[in-house]
Amino acid sequence: MSNTEIFLIAMLVIFSLPYLIWRLGKTDYFAPLVVVQIITGILLGPGVLGNALPEVYQFVFNPVVVQHLNGIALWAVMIFVMIAGVELDLKQAWEHKRESGITAGLALGMPLLVGSGVALGMLPMVGWIGEKALSWQFVLGIGMSCAVTALPILILLMEKMQILREPLGQRILRYASVDDIAIWGVLALILLDWTRVGRQVVFLMVFGVAAWLFRKLMLRLQEADRWYAALIWLAICAFAADWAGLHFMVGAFLAGAVMDAVWFIQEKMDALRHHVLLVMMPVFFLSTGLKTNWTMGGASVFIAAFALLVASVSGKLIGIQIAGRVLKWKKGEASIIGWLLQTKALIMIIFANILLDKAIITNATFTALLLMAIASTMLTVPVVQPKLMRLRELIGRSS
Repeated sequence: MSNTEIFLIAMLVIFSLPYLIWRLGKTDYFAPLVVVQIITGILLGPGVLGNALPEVYQFVFNPVVVQHLNGIALWAVMIFVMIAGVELDLKQAWEHKRESGITAGLALGMPLLVGSGVALGMLPMVGWIGEKALSWQFVLGIGMSCAVTALPILILLMEKMQILREPLGQRILRYASVDDIAIWGVLALILLDWTRVGRQVVFLMVFGVAAWLFRKLMLRLQEADRWYAALIWLAICAFAADWAGLHFMVGAFLAGAVMDAVWFIQEKMDALRHHVLLVMMPVFFLSTGLKTNWTMGGASVFIAAFALLVASVSGKLIGIQIAGRVLKWKKGEASIIGWLLQTKALIMIIFANILLDKAIITNATFTALLLMAIASTMLTVPVVQPKLMRLRELIGRSS
């Protein structure tokens, strides 16, 4: 067969297998399609399919096909991260700065602290820290992985539970948006390469001027032209950030963060996010699965994943409970907000991918973080849905 035919076989598997599992298995309540796609990507990787059927794996996912898939995956994830940046509503966060600052600070700080504690325990053990990492980079990277909230997936889950447009949903978006900025800021710090610091300083200075000019340009353009301008801007920012040594994903996020959501029709932005998830992101999930190798770490990977999951969930819930008491929230709100904000999914996987690419973590650590992200996301709807029903009942009685 030609590589084109093998590529199409790979695409057939990528799009049909997860969908059939999701639809026929009726997994939507505990495992939305995006989670099934991630798990399927892992099963198709070298650790499962590669071990069970090595000849099939090497035939379908040969280097040429993988290179094609990686190209699609890179562009897909850049668009996805840019959309996450666009959806940040910093003006609303500033209007409620005390509440947003306290909640976002505790929601980020507590799991970061607890996760860093787990990372310190992993440091003396062989096989977890990457070959190019300093100890502080590894600890901070793992801690931040435990603190991440996946804003785009959070939006999808809140849409599913019909709270996105409600006051509670908008509050949760504010908290997640503030944390998103901190997450990418910390990532830039972790990736700071002192041998290329000159390039990074130049990038930040030029980016500030370019972003100001870009915003002026966007205000002059019609809405239809802004979409094309946004994609051109995305390619420029991602290239410049990667050239500077910060990673193209940092550039993709910054490209979106300097754009205002009001420049675009909300329905079109929602549709773009939906279509990127439908048409392109399954390829990213597969390429992520191809990086997971179950032979590296063995059973210790599952132990590490469990420890990281406990750190992530407990840290987030403790932080939000403290915020709820300080801000005097209604009974039950803190638990719902905490469980929703602990959703990891895509953004943490992207974050961990970058750490792996930069050799700050090993394949074993990446796999543990990936398992933690999947478990975190699968817990969200089953835990939150009953709590949300009880909160609505309490509000109904009080009114």
